[in-house]
Amino acid sequence: MTTQPLSRRQLLKRGALLSGGLVVGVQLPGCSFSGPLPIEAADEGFVPHAFLQISPNNEIVFYCPSDEMGQGVRTGLATLIGEELDLHPTEMVVRSAGSHEAYANPEFGIQLTGGSNAVRAFYTPLRQTGADTRALLLNAAAIDLGIPAQQLSTDNGHIVAGDQRYPYGEFIATAATLELPEETPLKPANQFKYIGTEFTRVDALEKSTGTAQFGIDADISGMVYAVVVRPPVAGAKPLKVEREPVLAMAGIIAITDISSGIAVVAERYWYAQQGAKALQVEWEQIPLGNIDSATVKADLAAALEGDDIIEATSEGDIDAGLQAATHQHSSDYYAPFLAHAPLEPVNATLRIEGERAELWTGVQSIQAAQGLVERVTGLARGNITVHNLYLGGGFGRRGTLTHIVEVAEIAMAVQKPVQLLWSREHDIQNGLYRPASYMRISAGIDDTGRITAWHASRAGANITGETMTNMLPAMFPRMPKSMLTGLAGSLDYVFSNWAVDPSSVEGLHETYDLPNALVTHATVDHGLPTTFWRSVGHSYTAFAVESMIDELAEQAGMDPIAFRLKNTDGKPRMHRVLQRTEELMADYPLPEGHYLGVACHSSFFTDVAQVAEVSVSDSGDIRVHRVTCVADVGTAVNPDIVKAQLEGAVMFALTATLYGRIDLEQGAVVQSNFHDYPLLRMNEAPQVDVHLVDSGTEPTGIGEPGVPPLAPAVANGVYRALGKRLRTLPLRVTANV
Repeated sequence: MTTQPLSRRQLLKRGALLSGGLVVGVQLPGCSFSGPLPIEAADEGFVPHAFLQISPNNEIVFYCPSDEMGQGVRTGLATLIGEELDLHPTEMVVRSAGSHEAYANPEFGIQLTGGSNAVRAFYTPLRQTGADTRALLLNAAAIDLGIPAQQLSTDNGHIVAGDQRYPYGEFIATAATLELPEETPLKPANQFKYIGTEFTRVDALEKSTGTAQFGIDADISGMVYAVVVRPPVAGAKPLKVEREPVLAMAGIIAITDISSGIAVVAERYWYAQQGAKALQVEWEQIPLGNIDSATVKADLAAALEGDDIIEATSEGDIDAGLQAATHQHSSDYYAPFLAHAPLEPVNATLRIEGERAELWTGVQSIQAAQGLVERVTGLARGNITVHNLYLGGGFGRRGTLTHIVEVAEIAMAVQKPVQLLWSREHDIQNGLYRPASYMRISAGIDDTGRITAWHASRAGANITGETMTNMLPAMFPRMPKSMLTGLAGSLDYVFSNWAVDPSSVEGLHETYDLPNALVTHATVDHGLPTTFWRSVGHSYTAFAVESMIDELAEQAGMDPIAFRLKNTDGKPRMHRVLQRTEELMADYPLPEGHYLGVACHSSFFTDVAQVAEVSVSDSGDIRVHRVTCVADVGTAVNPDIVKAQLEGAVMFALTATLYGRIDLEQGAVVQSNFHDYPLLRMNEAPQVDVHLVDSGTEPTGIGEPGVPPLAPAVANGVYRALGKRLRTLPLRVTANV
């Protein structure tokens, strides 16, 4: 086959296209257009849809609506549109979509990357975009070539007519004059070329060569550097600041008060950091300053004995279920505060010039970042450009954007381009945290091993209310502060007194057949700021649930997997995952002194079972040698990326399982860097074997579901090694036995 050159007629059409161009927009469910699309160089090609741009030289650009933080979302979403467009994803140019309502997540209604839903939410919309665009190009080619569209086909970015191949770009002039087809039939799964296939990630080359640009890499002319001095106890205000000695230091430009603390601005980051260390501040005393870790745990435990407990969900008759039980059992579990600790520290760079502003950063909600800059500066949203670069890890931390408010306030104060950098210490000691949680589960089983009653209760701070409080200024940048405060207060009151925050109790009852179940909650908030952490409530509820399931299996005298199978008859996906796990464990080679612990959990529409092979040394050190992970993620768009995500989730979760804790002394966070908030080291990393169970459904979440089962799997393995239960995270033999 040969590639044909442009005809004179097509060249003329192209000239007309470039002189004016045509943008055709298609709305997605939950999305709307307002104002021009933030598409680069839109006058250099045809934009049949907000997500695609086709240039005359057949460069095809995909504008990715979700933020790449290492999870492979650019590759996954490019695969969806490429499958129906008939173009290999690696042949596209993939760019960040920029801020616009057209790119809103269909499930959230705003631009937000989180909740392990990007591929799930965009699975059909992006495929439809690709299919409709392919149909449009076929119609245009039929006109230009004088051949019925039914006699044409496509192959990797080309129109095929007999033995001739024509790049898509040759037909964009005519395509620009046609209506975009709607609801073009999508491919059946048995015709997929790219979905379900493993290939190199679209960002692999630039990340492996060091050319990838992260937020921290931003470097603009004339910028200065800022470090913020924040209170040791979150929420405290400064009473007295000794500014003059610091202002006299080399390189210091300004010291300015902002809403979260005091910003030291300097010619270089090192100067700013030294100035921040030298700044003497007297801080007010607030109630959080009287709290330490022991107080937190005691208060949470006491709350489950109190009267301020709210029902979250109820099914069946819990009392009847307990009466039907031949065995009853109850246990308490505790999970501490946790920091996110992404490898790239939090950062943002902002330049304000006249009525326009440009922000360089890496966040999980570009639209929220734009809204916060609008709120602080008063600039029109259309005049604020956000360059959302690669994120060096997110985990929920980059979904709460206090640093965007900070950099905007500083830039307004000094009237210079500013780069704000959080040090590792700042992020661990002054960030936002997974809330501490105390959980109690009481259950009953009958003589066949079926769960007859299940009462799960959790005490701790809520997440959604505080996170929404942080998001409200971004969502409503023009709303007066008094109204925002009132709305935020209302949210907090509702979740504390009337309703249960779903994020606080998720995972406490969904995985198993529970005909008689009650879930309750007690809100206890000491004032330490909290937000979403990878897998959110599931990260701590699974530890309690799966530890209890193992305890019940022992009560029933049953194998742990057999017990779980017995109680998942009504959960066919999880049942199949457990069956596959059982098959894999049948011939598992277990060295002497090694023991197996199992756990499973349903979260983000995904079912995961994990088996941890553990050993415990004479000194009490826990070692995880191997983790077998079985998961049903629906259609695996790129199996290699899916497996990598699950492998990464295991490592992330194992760090928290063995080491993760944030301690408080007089309200201040004790930990400060990786020496006392350690990450799992390479020599501690277990072998991870991932096995996918294909249920044939549409994709489900992959970024978070691999986290929840790991801690209980390890804890259950330790029990088999020692005969003693560890019910507090992180797992410490000496502290728990």
